[in-house]
Order: sequence, then C-alpha cells, then structure tokens
Amino acid sequence: MEVWNSTLASSFILVGILNDSGFPELLCATITVLYMLALTSNGLLLLLITMDVRLHVPMYLLLRQLSLMDLLFTTVVTPKAIMDFLLGDNTISFGSCALQMFLALTLGGAEDLLLAFMAYDRYVAICHPLNYTIFMSPKVLWLMVITSWFLASLSALVYTIYTMQYPFCKARDISHLLCEIPPLLKLACADTSTYELLVYVMGVTFLIPPLAAILVSYTLILFTVLRMPSNEGRKKALLTCSSHLAVVGMFYGAATFMYVLPNSFHNPRQDNIISVFYTIVTPALNPLIYSLRNKEVMGALRRVLGKHLFPTHPTP
Repeated sequence: MEVWNSTLASSFILVGILNDSGFPELLCATITVLYMLALTSNGLLLLLITMDVRLHVPMYLLLRQLSLMDLLFTTVVTPKAIMDFLLGDNTISFGSCALQMFLALTLGGAEDLLLAFMAYDRYVAICHPLNYTIFMSPKVLWLMVITSWFLASLSALVYTIYTMQYPFCKARDISHLLCEIPPLLKLACADTSTYELLVYVMGVTFLIPPLAAILVSYTLILFTVLRMPSNEGRKKALLTCSSHLAVVGMFYGAATFMYVLPNSFHNPRQDNIISVFYTIVTPALNPLIYSLRNKEVMGALRRVLGKHLFPTHPTP
C-alpha cells in the first residue's frame, strides 16, 4: 500500500462511534448530555473544594485533582467528536492528532497514578489515623500530585513522539473516537510488533502496580474496618471506600481492556464503546459517585449556595 507523507500538513479521518452507529443522532445527543453533565459536576466539585476551607484536607484536595483531570480528559475528546458529527467533517490534522494523543495519555496516566495515591490516603486515614498528618503532610500531598502529572506527561511524550514517527499508509481512516496508539498502529506501513510489545509493557507498568497498590490498601482497610467497635464508624468508612472502588473499577476496567489485553481481543466497535466509557461516561459519573453520597461535600454545597443566595448583611 502506498505510503503518504505524514507531516504536520497531513491529516487523518476519525471514523468514531457516531459514524458507525445505527442511531447516530440519538447517540450524539446522549454524548452531548453526558459531556454537559461532566462539565457541570466536575466544575461544581472543583469550585466547592476550592471555596470551602473545610474541604482543604488531603482527601478532597486529591479529589479536586481527579475532577480537574476528568474535566480536561473529556474536553480533549468529546467536543471534537460532537462537532465532527454535526459538521460532517471528521478530519484531524497530523499535529492535532499528536496533541490529542499526548493529552489523552497524560490525563489517563495521571488519573491512574492519582487513584493509587487516593487509596493510600484512605488507608492512612483509616488504619493509621494518629499519624495521618505526618504521612499525609502538605509536602507529601503535593509530591503525589506532581508525581502523577510529571510521570504521566513524560511517558505520554515519549510514546506520542515514537508513535507519530511511523510512516502511515494511504488509508488514513482511524476507526476510533480519538487518536490513540492501538488504532494508529494499524495504519502504519512498517513492522510495529516490537513497539506493540513496548506499548503492552507500558500498559502493564502503568496500570498493574497502581491497581495492586489499590487492592492491597483496600484489603488492609477492610480488615481494619471490620474490627471497628462502632457501627457508625464502620458504615462511614465502608461508604467512603465503596465510592472510591466504584471509580477504580470503571477506570481500570476500561484502561486494562484498551492497553493490556492482546490485540486478538480487540475490534473497532468494542474499542469505540470502551473509549466512550472512559473518556465520556466515567468523567460524568465520578463526581456524582463521590459527592452525592458524601455528607461533607453536600454540606459544602449548602454552605456555598447559602452564602451566595442568602448573603448575611452586617447589622447597623
């Protein structure tokens, strides 16, 4: 097959799930609603945690980072997919494709690491409450945040540059919602077997150790919670942990399918469904899972709304 000049002036065609659906208008409307929900819920959670000083504790400051990552992640993908469908133009330039891949890998990798740090935070809070301020000091907290962003962006930069240096064939159609490594490698006019192995190693390295750390943390938490004498304490701890585990299950399930399972398990339709799940559905549901069942967050919402809707005026 003829090789095309993969330069910044070149372009791909994103043939995403909207173009391959039996009911594209309904699916587009659903994705639009989910995107607006993601914007609203994550934006509100960011605002609440920033404005309410009572939420300026490690658990909620890490949650603020998660909301920021989810908000950016879905914005990298969803608006373009919607506009492409509405305008009937699915092209994406070579440079934009590379940028989208870099941002998606950065935000996905950062969230992967952050979820492990959030599990550690809950482990320290429940299993070692007397040492919590030491193990989760502001210095440790910001080290976690910086580590998540730095390692994820460094890895994303390396893999984006290496992926985009391949020569691509004349068939420019990417059967995917966004520019990601697996669908792009299918267009490469070169032997990518060694690189696909490296991508698999990347997936295992970035997903399995954090997931193992999360499972160990919550196993230890479970043992500690079951020994608590207070039913109220057990209920509160289990409620918090169940919310975290729900988020972990959604994120790691989709990411493992995309980057850890062998190519024989993949087909374009399944990959598109999974990509919609972790780029659109999960960012919309995460803040709802964390906030609707959380008394502190709901209390902050009432305080902030009460402060702005019913401001108190000093008496003369």
